[in-house]
Amino acid sequence: MKSQQQSLQTLILGIGLAAIVLIGFNSFVIINPGQAGVLSILGKASDTALLEGIHFKAPLVSQVDVYDVTVQKFEVPAQSSTKDLQELSASFAINFRLDPIQVVKIRREQGTLQNVVSKIIAPQTQESFKIAAARRTVEEAITKRVELKADFDDALGSRLDKYGIIVLDTSVIDLTFSKEFAKAVEDKQIAEQRAQRAIYVAQEAEQEAQADVNRAKGKAESQRLLAETLKAQGGQLVLQKEAIEAWRQGGAQMPKVLVMGDGNSGGVPFIFNLNNLEKSE
Repeated sequence: MKSQQQSLQTLILGIGLAAIVLIGFNSFVIINPGQAGVLSILGKASDTALLEGIHFKAPLVSQVDVYDVTVQKFEVPAQSSTKDLQELSASFAINFRLDPIQVVKIRREQGTLQNVVSKIIAPQTQESFKIAAARRTVEEAITKRVELKADFDDALGSRLDKYGIIVLDTSVIDLTFSKEFAKAVEDKQIAEQRAQRAIYVAQEAEQEAQADVNRAKGKAESQRLLAETLKAQGGQLVLQKEAIEAWRQGGAQMPKVLVMGDGNSGGVPFIFNLNNLEKSE
């Protein structure tokens, strides 16, 4: 009987020690780097976040919700209409992290990280994209993509900041347009190519016409110079005949060779053998 009592006491003592050890371990919580905790006692969250380190908590009646405050990345789709009422769709990669100081607020208002993404980040991304897209036409959304993203970042950052969410960076993964606009862009590109081709053909024709004009001018100038040369040479022949006739009528001894023209005026000197001329007469 005494042995049974000792065994029971030993069992109770062991259970008590185990409970003490369990309670002792349950009285502390370790928050690792990249984490922040929210202490709740009987379901009520405390007002101060638990940052990295060891923290005491009341055993059995308290619990700690631990949040990852490192960089998170989620892809969020968004749709909007542009200033010219064209449909525009996009997909954004949002890099963000939770503000460790505001995890208590996040715990009270949103609860889990999944709720933060689905209830806050996704709808605010949609609204921010609507703001950015409505400021420009669909063509400006293409040609001014950097400005579109800057407007989106500003709108999203200011909206998420009040929820304790810090936006680090965003990326436009995809940007698509309606089929009607895509067809209009294609038709416009084809029309521009045709217009450029027409301009090239017109310029080519103009250059060819100018070349024909230049060739005609050159030919006319050549003919004019030839006519002047022939005219000048014809006048020299007349003078030569008159000179020969004067020599013969004067009865003077005619020279055997007569040279007309000195070549200084651009003409070619003429050399005649007068003996041959007399014989021919």
